[in-house]
Amino acid sequence: MRDQRFVAVHRGGLLSKEHHRLLIRWAHDCAEHVLPLLGEGVDERLRVALETAKAWERGEASVGAAQKAAWAAHAVARELTNPVALMVARAVGHVVATAHMADHSLGAAEFALKAVKAAGRSVELERTWQDEQLPAEVRELVLSARETIRARSPGFVA
Repeated sequence: MRDQRFVAVHRGGLLSKEHHRLLIRWAHDCAEHVLPLLGEGVDERLRVALETAKAWERGEASVGAAQKAAWAAHAVARELTNPVALMVARAVGHVVATAHMADHSLGAAEFALKAVKAAGRSVELERTWQDEQLPAEVRELVLSARETIRARSPGFVA
């Protein structure tokens, strides 16, 4: 069941447009932070997805454009065999999918953490970094949602 706090006001939920924008910005930061794990060869579809997310945040891209970019990023992930690269691509896909459903922001952070774990780096340090990037206006929302998901899903990293 979806956390209704992530449903946009215009769809009958509680989430303001400004908070939705803050969530996509945070998700973008989380994915961009692990993008260097890909090295020099970042697929253009991932770059376009991140650019589309930023454009949506500024009100310059439609939800439909964001959905198409998310599908493209997830297509990249399906083509990959390297677990680190796959997790980074999934993180990017969730960033831009946040335009459609704000709770995808949690998926972006989760897959960024999974990428870090697959790379043999500290998940705790990355989670701390992610938490430090959280805007104050959505901090409690994200942290409480993470706790709820973690309680229900033992494999959840975030």
